[in-house]
Amino acid sequence: MSDDILSLTPPPADKRLPYGNDPNQFFDLRLPKGKAGSHPLVMNIHGGFWRAKYDLEHAGHLCAALTGAGFATANIEYRRVGNEGGAWPGTFEDVRSAFSYLRQNAQQLGFDAQKTVVMGHSAGGQLALCLAAHEPAVHSAVCLAGVVDLKRAYQLHLSNDAVVEFLRGTPKEVPDHYREADPMQLSIRQARQWLIHGTVDDTVPCEFSRDYVAAKSKRTSTEKEEAHLVEIPGASHFDLIDPRSAAWTQVSDTVLKAVA
Repeated sequence: MSDDILSLTPPPADKRLPYGNDPNQFFDLRLPKGKAGSHPLVMNIHGGFWRAKYDLEHAGHLCAALTGAGFATANIEYRRVGNEGGAWPGTFEDVRSAFSYLRQNAQQLGFDAQKTVVMGHSAGGQLALCLAAHEPAVHSAVCLAGVVDLKRAYQLHLSNDAVVEFLRGTPKEVPDHYREADPMQLSIRQARQWLIHGTVDDTVPCEFSRDYVAAKSKRTSTEKEEAHLVEIPGASHFDLIDPRSAAWTQVSDTVLKAVA
Protein backbone atom coordinates (compact mmCIF):
# COMPACT_ATOMS: atom_id res chain seq x y z
CA MET A 1 0.00 0.00 0.00
CA SER A 2 1.07 3.61 -0.57
CA ASP A 3 0.72 6.56 1.74
CA ASP A 4 -2.66 7.44 0.16
CA ILE A 5 -4.20 6.47 3.51
CA LEU A 6 -3.13 9.94 4.65
CA SER A 7 -5.51 11.65 2.23
CA LEU A 8 -8.54 9.32 2.29
CA THR A 9 -11.54 10.46 4.29
CA PRO A 10 -12.10 8.05 7.20
CA PRO A 11 -15.48 6.74 8.37
CA PRO A 12 -17.08 9.26 10.73
CA ALA A 13 -16.63 8.97 14.49
CA ASP A 14 -19.60 8.63 16.82
CA LYS A 15 -18.58 11.61 18.94
CA ARG A 16 -15.88 14.26 19.14
CA LEU A 17 -15.26 15.13 22.77
CA PRO A 18 -12.89 17.59 24.49
CA TYR A 19 -10.54 16.53 27.27
CA GLY A 20 -9.17 20.07 27.75
CA ASN A 21 -9.77 23.70 26.80
CA ASP A 22 -7.33 24.03 23.90
CA PRO A 23 -8.79 23.51 20.38
CA ASN A 24 -6.34 20.61 19.90
CA GLN A 25 -7.34 18.82 23.10
CA PHE A 26 -10.06 16.45 21.92
CA PHE A 27 -10.62 12.88 20.80
CA ASP A 28 -12.85 11.02 18.36
CA LEU A 29 -14.79 8.22 20.04
CA ARG A 30 -16.07 5.17 18.18
CA LEU A 31 -18.12 2.39 19.79
CA PRO A 32 -19.03 -1.04 18.41
CA LYS A 33 -22.48 -1.03 16.85
CA GLY A 34 -25.30 -3.03 18.38
CA LYS A 35 -23.30 -4.22 21.37
CA ALA A 36 -24.34 -3.00 24.79
CA GLY A 37 -22.08 -2.92 27.82
CA SER A 38 -18.47 -2.00 28.43
CA HIS A 39 -15.98 -2.62 25.64
CA PRO A 40 -12.21 -2.89 25.68
CA LEU A 41 -10.66 0.41 24.66
CA VAL A 42 -7.84 1.31 22.29
CA MET A 43 -6.52 4.80 22.94
CA ASN A 44 -4.77 5.72 19.70
CA ILE A 45 -2.05 8.36 19.30
CA HIS A 46 -1.43 9.37 15.71
CA GLY A 47 1.98 10.08 14.21
CA GLY A 48 3.41 12.81 12.02
CA PHE A 49 6.78 13.52 13.69
CA TRP A 50 5.03 15.60 16.35
CA ARG A 51 4.26 18.37 13.82
CA ALA A 52 1.05 20.39 13.57
CA LYS A 53 0.74 19.79 9.81
CA TYR A 54 -0.34 16.20 10.58
CA ASP A 55 -3.56 15.66 12.49
CA LEU A 56 -5.63 12.70 13.67
CA GLU A 57 -7.85 12.28 10.59
CA HIS A 58 -5.75 9.64 8.80
CA ALA A 59 -5.80 7.46 11.94
CA GLY A 60 -9.58 7.28 11.74
CA HIS A 61 -9.27 4.35 9.34
CA LEU A 62 -7.49 2.02 11.75
CA CYS A 63 -9.73 3.17 14.61
CA ALA A 64 -12.85 2.39 12.58
CA ALA A 65 -11.44 -1.05 11.70
CA LEU A 66 -10.68 -1.84 15.33
CA THR A 67 -14.14 -0.65 16.36
CA GLY A 68 -15.58 -3.01 13.77
CA ALA A 69 -13.62 -5.79 15.51
CA GLY A 70 -15.28 -5.04 18.86
CA PHE A 71 -13.10 -2.34 20.43
CA ALA A 72 -14.10 1.09 21.56
CA THR A 73 -11.52 3.50 20.16
CA ALA A 74 -10.48 6.97 21.25
CA ASN A 75 -8.40 8.66 18.56
CA ILE A 76 -6.77 11.53 20.38
CA GLU A 77 -5.58 14.89 19.13
CA TYR A 78 -2.94 16.89 20.97
CA ARG A 79 -0.89 20.07 20.69
CA ARG A 80 2.00 19.58 18.30
CA VAL A 81 5.09 21.46 17.14
CA GLY A 82 3.71 24.61 15.56
CA ASN A 83 0.72 24.83 17.91
CA GLU A 84 0.83 27.16 20.91
CA GLY A 85 1.93 25.01 23.83
CA GLY A 86 3.05 22.16 21.59
CA ALA A 87 6.42 20.31 21.64
CA TRP A 88 7.94 19.02 24.87
CA PRO A 89 6.50 18.91 27.46
CA GLY A 90 3.11 20.23 26.31
CA THR A 91 2.55 17.50 23.74
CA PHE A 92 3.12 14.77 26.31
CA GLU A 93 1.05 16.58 28.94
CA ASP A 94 -1.88 16.42 26.50
CA VAL A 95 -1.48 12.68 25.96
CA ARG A 96 -1.35 12.16 29.71
CA SER A 97 -4.43 14.35 30.24
CA ALA A 98 -6.37 12.45 27.58
CA PHE A 99 -5.53 9.14 29.23
CA SER A 100 -6.66 10.43 32.64
CA TYR A 101 -9.89 11.78 31.18
CA LEU A 102 -10.70 8.48 29.50
CA ARG A 103 -10.10 6.51 32.68
CA GLN A 104 -12.19 8.86 34.79
CA ASN A 105 -15.11 8.83 32.34
CA ALA A 106 -14.91 5.22 31.14
CA GLN A 107 -18.24 4.04 32.49
CA GLN A 108 -20.33 6.85 31.03
CA LEU A 109 -18.49 6.64 27.70
CA GLY A 110 -19.15 2.91 27.38
CA PHE A 111 -15.82 1.14 27.79
CA ASP A 112 -13.84 -0.77 30.40
CA ALA A 113 -10.95 1.23 31.86
CA GLN A 114 -9.31 -1.99 33.05
CA LYS A 115 -9.14 -3.29 29.47
CA THR A 116 -7.32 -0.42 27.83
CA VAL A 117 -4.56 -0.63 25.23
CA VAL A 118 -2.51 2.47 24.48
CA MET A 119 -1.39 2.42 20.84
CA GLY A 120 0.64 4.83 18.75
CA HIS A 121 2.10 5.03 15.27
CA SER A 122 5.50 6.52 14.42
CA ALA A 123 5.94 9.57 16.70
CA GLY A 124 2.73 8.43 18.37
CA GLY A 125 4.54 5.21 19.25
CA GLN A 126 7.10 7.23 21.21
CA LEU A 127 4.27 9.00 23.03
CA ALA A 128 2.51 5.72 23.80
CA LEU A 129 5.61 4.14 25.36
CA CYS A 130 6.48 7.36 27.16
CA LEU A 131 2.98 7.33 28.65
CA ALA A 132 3.48 3.72 29.74
CA ALA A 133 6.69 4.75 31.49
CA HIS A 134 5.13 7.63 33.39
CA GLU A 135 1.62 6.27 34.08
CA PRO A 136 1.46 3.09 36.22
CA ALA A 137 -2.16 2.56 35.11
CA VAL A 138 -1.00 1.69 31.57
CA HIS A 139 -0.74 -2.11 31.40
CA SER A 140 -0.58 -2.72 27.62
CA ALA A 141 1.06 -0.66 24.88
CA VAL A 142 1.27 -1.30 21.14
CA CYS A 143 3.87 0.67 19.20
CA LEU A 144 3.55 0.75 15.40
CA ALA A 145 6.76 1.70 13.58
CA GLY A 146 7.70 3.81 16.57
CA VAL A 147 10.40 6.41 16.97
CA VAL A 148 11.53 4.63 20.13
CA ASP A 149 15.15 5.81 20.28
CA LEU A 150 15.26 9.61 20.24
CA LYS A 151 19.05 9.93 20.33
CA ARG A 152 19.27 7.70 17.28
CA ALA A 153 16.52 9.72 15.60
CA TYR A 154 18.71 12.77 16.14
CA GLN A 155 21.83 11.00 14.83
CA LEU A 156 19.96 9.96 11.66
CA HIS A 157 18.30 13.39 11.31
CA LEU A 158 14.92 11.71 10.78
CA SER A 159 12.45 14.00 9.01
CA ASN A 160 14.85 16.94 9.00
CA ASP A 161 15.64 16.82 12.71
CA ALA A 162 12.04 16.52 13.84
CA VAL A 163 13.16 15.31 17.28
CA VAL A 164 15.17 18.52 17.79
CA GLU A 165 12.03 20.56 17.12
CA PHE A 166 9.97 18.33 19.42
CA LEU A 167 12.39 18.29 22.37
CA ARG A 168 13.54 21.88 21.81
CA GLY A 169 17.20 21.03 21.28
CA THR A 170 19.89 18.43 20.71
CA PRO A 171 20.87 15.75 23.24
CA LYS A 172 23.74 17.97 24.40
CA GLU A 173 21.55 21.06 24.70
CA VAL A 174 18.58 19.50 26.54
CA PRO A 175 19.73 16.15 27.99
CA ASP A 176 16.92 16.17 30.56
CA HIS A 177 14.29 16.29 27.82
CA TYR A 178 15.78 13.24 26.11
CA ARG A 179 16.01 11.40 29.42
CA GLU A 180 12.35 12.14 30.21
CA ALA A 181 10.96 11.40 26.74
CA ASP A 182 13.10 8.66 25.20
CA PRO A 183 11.54 5.18 25.49
CA MET A 184 14.98 3.63 25.05
CA GLN A 185 16.14 5.33 28.25
CA LEU A 186 12.92 4.96 30.25
CA SER A 187 11.86 2.07 32.45
CA ILE A 188 8.52 0.44 31.53
CA ARG A 189 8.22 -2.51 33.87
CA GLN A 190 4.48 -2.64 34.59
CA ALA A 191 3.26 -2.57 30.99
CA ARG A 192 3.46 -5.31 28.37
CA GLN A 193 4.80 -3.86 25.14
CA TRP A 194 4.37 -4.97 21.53
CA LEU A 195 6.52 -3.28 18.91
CA ILE A 196 5.32 -3.88 15.36
CA HIS A 197 7.48 -2.84 12.43
CA GLY A 198 7.59 -3.46 8.71
CA THR A 199 10.89 -4.65 7.28
CA VAL A 200 10.85 -2.20 4.36
CA ASP A 201 9.96 0.90 6.39
CA ASP A 202 11.96 3.78 4.90
CA THR A 203 10.55 6.44 7.26
CA VAL A 204 11.52 4.89 10.61
CA PRO A 205 13.92 1.97 10.04
CA CYS A 206 12.89 -1.42 11.42
CA GLU A 207 16.13 -1.48 13.42
CA PHE A 208 14.56 1.00 15.84
CA SER A 209 12.15 -1.64 17.11
CA ARG A 210 14.59 -4.53 16.78
CA ASP A 211 17.27 -2.82 18.83
CA TYR A 212 14.78 -1.51 21.37
CA VAL A 213 13.42 -4.98 22.16
CA ALA A 214 16.93 -6.44 22.25
CA ALA A 215 18.13 -3.72 24.63
CA LYS A 216 15.17 -4.08 26.98
CA SER A 217 15.52 -7.87 27.14
CA LYS A 218 19.17 -7.56 28.18
CA ARG A 219 18.43 -5.52 31.28
CA THR A 220 18.90 -7.08 34.71
CA SER A 221 16.11 -9.13 36.24
CA THR A 222 14.90 -6.24 38.39
CA GLU A 223 14.70 -3.89 35.39
CA LYS A 224 13.84 -6.32 32.60
CA GLU A 225 10.76 -5.39 30.59
CA GLU A 226 8.21 -7.47 28.72
CA ALA A 227 8.72 -6.21 25.18
CA HIS A 228 7.72 -8.28 22.14
CA LEU A 229 8.83 -7.67 18.56
CA VAL A 230 6.49 -8.33 15.64
CA GLU A 231 8.29 -7.89 12.32
CA ILE A 232 6.14 -7.91 9.20
CA PRO A 233 8.12 -8.84 6.06
CA GLY A 234 7.57 -6.48 3.15
CA ALA A 235 5.47 -4.00 5.13
CA SER A 236 6.10 -0.26 4.86
CA HIS A 237 5.60 2.56 7.34
CA PHE A 238 1.97 3.24 6.44
CA ASP A 239 0.92 -0.37 5.86
CA LEU A 240 0.64 -0.73 9.63
CA ILE A 241 -2.18 1.82 9.84
CA ASP A 242 -3.97 0.80 6.64
CA PRO A 243 -6.76 -1.76 7.16
CA ARG A 244 -6.57 -2.58 3.43
CA SER A 245 -2.98 -3.83 3.71
CA ALA A 246 -1.72 -7.39 4.06
CA ALA A 247 -0.06 -6.34 7.33
CA TRP A 248 -3.30 -5.33 8.99
CA THR A 249 -4.28 -8.79 10.25
CA GLN A 250 -1.10 -9.02 12.31
CA VAL A 251 -1.71 -5.55 13.73
CA SER A 252 -5.29 -6.32 14.78
CA ASP A 253 -4.31 -9.75 16.14
CA THR A 254 -1.62 -8.10 18.27
CA VAL A 255 -4.13 -5.64 19.70
CA LEU A 256 -6.32 -8.62 20.66
CA LYS A 257 -3.35 -10.17 22.49
CA ALA A 258 -2.63 -6.89 24.23
CA VAL A 259 -6.10 -6.63 25.71
CA ALA A 260 -6.30 -10.28 26.78
